Amino acid sequence: MPKAYWISAYRAVNDADALAIYGKLAGPALAAVGGKILARGMPAAVKEHGEMQRTVIVEFESVEAAQAAYLSPGYQEAVKALTNNAVVRDIRIIEGV
Repeated sequence: MPKAYWISAYRAVNDADALAIYGKLAGPALAAVGGKILARGMPAAVKEHGEMQRTVIVEFESVEAAQAAYLSPGYQEAVKALTNNAVVRDIRIIEGV
């Protein structure tokens, strides 16, 4: 079964303090369910129509594991820190090749 990758692209960070609280909770919550953070932060470069925006890539054993991680109680607790549009982002889960 191929691994899966969770890619978060942050279009806007409106509350850096809320993002910091989220980060302190999300990292351990994702690790507890098998997630491995591979990269996080601002891109070293953007090409074509790319935007200079915070990006996070997390590896999981499968698409199912990535989807379950998102729904896990620990991760959902972290998401609560992002209320009131603290960030605008999209999360994509993609199967590896």
